[in-house]
Amino acid sequence: MKARFKPKYNIRKGDSVVVITGDDKDLSKPRIVKEVLVESAKVLVEGVNIITKHTKPSAQNTKGGIIKKEAPIHISNVMLWDAAQKSGAKITRVRKEGKTERVFKIKKTQGGK
Repeated sequence: MKARFKPKYNIRKGDSVVVITGDDKDLSKPRIVKEVLVESAKVLVEGVNIITKHTKPSAQNTKGGIIKKEAPIHISNVMLWDAAQKSGAKITRVRKEGKTERVFKIKKTQGGK
């Protein structure tokens, strides 16, 4: 991504997220973010998008064989997990005493206008 300014994402390493689209979609199961790849706008999530990689024998891996590992998914396919609401939730940034904090938005109930 060639951009003049580095993008800011609301998801960080160690956060609990839910996968909202794709093969591993599960809106009720929170998972942990292992790594955020800012330049490519992707995240590495524990147990999501498992790929099989075939490796040749080498000095470190004398046997070689098939290795299963996580591949990155796009950051728009995950949503932060709010433990209080027990679901994925959007967040907003609020400045308190000169520091920026992430605060969950309150889910509005479905109803009239």
